[in-house]
Amino acid sequence: MGKDYYSILGVSKDADDDQIKKAYRKLALKYHPDKNSAPDAQKKFHDISEAYEVLSDSNKRAVFDQYGEEGLKGGAAPGGPGGAGGFPGGAGGFPGGFSGFPGGGGGHTFTFSSSGGPGGGMGGGFRPTNADDIFKQFFSGFGGGSPFGDEDMGGFGGMSGGMPGGMPGGKGPRGRASQQQHQQSSAPEKPPALVRPLAVSLEDLAKGVTKRLKVVRKVQDGSGRSSEKILTVDVKPGWKAGTKIRFPNEGDELPNGAIQDIEFVLEEKPHPQFTRRGDDLIVELELSLLEALTGFSKTVKTLDGKTLPISASGSRVIQPGQEEKFPGEGMPISKKPGQRGDLIVKFKVKFPEQLTPSQKEGLRKVLS
Repeated sequence: MGKDYYSILGVSKDADDDQIKKAYRKLALKYHPDKNSAPDAQKKFHDISEAYEVLSDSNKRAVFDQYGEEGLKGGAAPGGPGGAGGFPGGAGGFPGGFSGFPGGGGGHTFTFSSSGGPGGGMGGGFRPTNADDIFKQFFSGFGGGSPFGDEDMGGFGGMSGGMPGGMPGGKGPRGRASQQQHQQSSAPEKPPALVRPLAVSLEDLAKGVTKRLKVVRKVQDGSGRSSEKILTVDVKPGWKAGTKIRFPNEGDELPNGAIQDIEFVLEEKPHPQFTRRGDDLIVELELSLLEALTGFSKTVKTLDGKTLPISASGSRVIQPGQEEKFPGEGMPISKKPGQRGDLIVKFKVKFPEQLTPSQKEGLRKVLS
């Protein structure tokens, strides 16, 4: 049994070009030897590249669909009626000779020999391109840098509909895609971003806020001057600490001509009353030992100023660290508009620092 390129990429047999590109992109980043040290990563990386090279080319894909890997590479073909090697048709066993591939003669990128292979097949059939070359060409839109730092970005960088140099949508070695790759390889390497903290209060994170930040950047024009600019950050309700907001090419210009990005990393300002836990807010409510044992009636305020009653009565006893939940009174959930987390009241029971002998005796009588 030959390789099943569809299974290797995890796509269906009717997958379109975009689905094939996305599958290759995900798997190539996962199994690239520079990132994955597993013993089988190297082989998987090569199989993924080979599968992409075949399925992204309509000519190769059509041959593979009909004859499988062995037929594509010129190996032994299954027997049957027709020309040499069991393939129906003319020279080499393919329909109408080599020019009979879908797309017409000369349109494919196969290399054939006239000697034939085992069983009269194509001895000089498809040979996979180097997997690293395919990877570099595919990610040529990253400006010469590594794609690993930004795996969640959409699209395919600077690709023009496919891989340059003969892959679908490419412009060939003398076309625009090849020229673009040459320009990118000679461009200065992208420097690390300037990372700056952006501290925001819980109140602003709850309702959203627009921050206008003045940045001063160095300009390499020989004058030693700097330029100023106002950057606007729209903080969305519910954003969490660690959220990153990047402004491309708004940082310092370096002597080699490269320009840094600016990246702001969201930080939560400490709050005197509330602590955030995911989408929930936690507030402590202090009780005396007497209140914890015998009951109480109090109120707590939410972050947006609402007053919530909270009480304990009857036989209920509050334990230290016990929590009570108020659904929907926490932080907005940024990915679920209109929904909020919970407000969690955490009870803190304050014990007396000392008791008189008579008080202790009274407790013994009551609690024994």
